[in-house]
Amino acid sequence: MSHLKNLKLANAKPLATHSDPIQRARDTVVDALAAQKTMVEAKLAGQHYAPTHKVWRKNEAGQRVLVEAPKRVRQGWFQDAYRKIFFGLRYAGKAIEFAKDKNAIEVGQLDALPDVIDTLIEAVRAGELDTQLAAAAAERSKQLRKAG
Repeated sequence: MSHLKNLKLANAKPLATHSDPIQRARDTVVDALAAQKTMVEAKLAGQHYAPTHKVWRKNEAGQRVLVEAPKRVRQGWFQDAYRKIFFGLRYAGKAIEFAKDKNAIEVGQLDALPDVIDTLIEAVRAGELDTQLAAAAAERSKQLRKAG
């Protein structure tokens, strides 16, 4: 018993993961928007944005090892024929409509895009896009059930 007296004991619980699908969708979209913001800020600074993640691969000996590989992040903004910049958001493989038949935000110039992304992050956290995210997730779920 004298060994336990040397330890600092506490009544603690692990951090609960989000079991709420809406909150999970919000977190996913906020993470994607943060990556978009980092990408556009790197582009404005003239730098290359190359995020990485850890994946399991087989080495020359045939053993599975954990390595760092480049992560593919799609650019969320695009230009039209008049050189205006637009930003579109995708979730569950579907373009999100911000309003009826409006699937992009007109930004104008690239240097205004980080502010637009910040506004979108606030809107997602406030739950303003919950219905669109739920509809996209439901449609994706239907497609996956058909394929399986």
